[in-house]
Amino acid sequence: MATKYSVDPGAPDPSYLSFWRERHLCTLTTPRPDDTPHLVPVGVTYDPEARLARVITNRASAKVRYVRAAGDQGAAVAVCQLEGRRWATLEGRALVRDEPDRVAEAERRYAERYGRIPSPNPARVVIEIHLTRAMGRG
Repeated sequence: MATKYSVDPGAPDPSYLSFWRERHLCTLTTPRPDDTPHLVPVGVTYDPEARLARVITNRASAKVRYVRAAGDQGAAVAVCQLEGRRWATLEGRALVRDEPDRVAEAERRYAERYGRIPSPNPARVVIEIHLTRAMGRG
């Protein structure tokens, strides 16, 4: 059942998309092997045309371990941001990607959103979240 806060992750309204282009700290929630939630602060970029959210991180991080533990189907995850009464959540299946072109694209989008180029990190990977649901109030 759709709520009044439902958003099409592939075709968000302008205010929702604008909110995701502003510089905000976000959270990523991944499932631990015991099914409890693991919640951490991250930077997130949102690409509605590709129905993807991206998080750059180190390949040795707990969030990467938890996503990989879910196997080839990916882990069910959520990213969220808020400011005052505005909030936005993106949900989907996450996979860890280490291909240089995918990592470079995620770094480019991160630099665009957050206004700084990530420092070089040969252990960097990208968590790509294939979006299935969005909600919020931008």
